[in-house]
Amino acid sequence: MDHLPSELSGGEMQRVALCRALVTGPELVLADEPTGNLDAWTGAGILKILTELSSEDAAKFALVMVTHSPEAAAICDRVLTLEEGVLK
Repeated sequence: MDHLPSELSGGEMQRVALCRALVTGPELVLADEPTGNLDAWTGAGILKILTELSSEDAAKFALVMVTHSPEAAAICDRVLTLEEGVLK
């Protein structure tokens, strides 16, 4: 709370960006590597939040995520892969 944006770490900036995106109550969230700059514990927390808010029960928003992380992909209902330029 006492830092300027330029003084935040990459992970702190990523968490702030996620909060800013979710606070508006979007119908669709496009997440590009949402855990990329985070430690494992914080990343797991972010994935838990995204899972809970995008679940069928909550139906707060649809989530489209791009990730290299198998752990992050595991929270998704449907996983598509890009292999040699072909979406599978």
